[in-house]
Amino acid sequence: CCRCPQWCSFILSHWPGPRPAVTPALCSAPQPQPDPEPEGDSDDSTALGTLEFTLLFDADNSALHCTAHRAKGLKPPASGSVDTYVKANLLPGTSKASQLRTRTVRGTRGPVWEETLTYHGFTRQDAGRKTLRLCVCEDPRLRRRRRAPPLGELRVPLRKLVPNRARSFDVCLEKRRLTKRPKSLDTARGMSLYEEEEVEAEVAGEERGRILLSLCYSSQRGGLLVGVLRCAHLAPMDANGYSDPFVRLFLHPNVGKKSKYKTSVRRKTLNPEFNEEFFYAGPREELAQKTLLVSVWDYDLGTADDFIGRVQLSSRASGEGQQHWSECLGHSDRRLELWHPLDGAPFQLSD
Repeated sequence: CCRCPQWCSFILSHWPGPRPAVTPALCSAPQPQPDPEPEGDSDDSTALGTLEFTLLFDADNSALHCTAHRAKGLKPPASGSVDTYVKANLLPGTSKASQLRTRTVRGTRGPVWEETLTYHGFTRQDAGRKTLRLCVCEDPRLRRRRRAPPLGELRVPLRKLVPNRARSFDVCLEKRRLTKRPKSLDTARGMSLYEEEEVEAEVAGEERGRILLSLCYSSQRGGLLVGVLRCAHLAPMDANGYSDPFVRLFLHPNVGKKSKYKTSVRRKTLNPEFNEEFFYAGPREELAQKTLLVSVWDYDLGTADDFIGRVQLSSRASGEGQQHWSECLGHSDRRLELWHPLDGAPFQLSD
């Protein structure tokens, strides 16, 4: 018997000969319908679907590559539409400084992206203490509605990665995790740690970002070539959660305009790429006694620029600043690139 009582009545009224006995329970009982796209087990851990991706920590180039391959068995939202993308964040850290996303794939519960997201300036120290969060999100822009919560997320402790060796994952998506914002966290200048005011239990503190510099002493030109290549994970200084960064350079002690340079401004970004080069004339012995002061600023129209962070390179500096400076001036015509963490303390006159 069919499930519709009206249809049953119509059939019985036109039935030739004696009418067959009908059990009402059988007519009205709903029949199981096959799922057009099975989601696997009914366990909560797999109900949200799975995500396939590959991670590669390129230690030689200080980069983390995340390739989002595909998702399977995604649970559609109440609207029934599934236009999805993958969003990545490095935790702990500022949301927009480490946020990357794939393109949107429309209308499927099994989207295929095959897209690689790259974090520049990713070091061994980052691998030891950071976690990668991947969220599968619905794109609200295509349907003209408010942003919905992620369809599911997962987190991978990056200490599990072996440098220069790709590792593939096929992981079940989980429900989103929310934690309370620490009361001490300053959000007045867009310093929220990541989207929708959620934070890790471990707060990143006052991480200001890092800068990639190149140094080369040119014997042909008789001076030092300084390249400002890019910055990564800068602290947001504007209310919109971004900055408009530029870089200033000053060779100390020196006087005159030839000792001071600055890059162009990159608008609304926390991961600017500059690729600009500057020249300081002088013999190696003289330059070895000087200090190169590099500072990153947020450009503000009509008001004072905001200081983001700085790095000092000299024979008297510590860490990467001393290593980079000494190796450069110890060899001619050899271009050396190195990432430097930014210090949040401004330069003092004694510097």
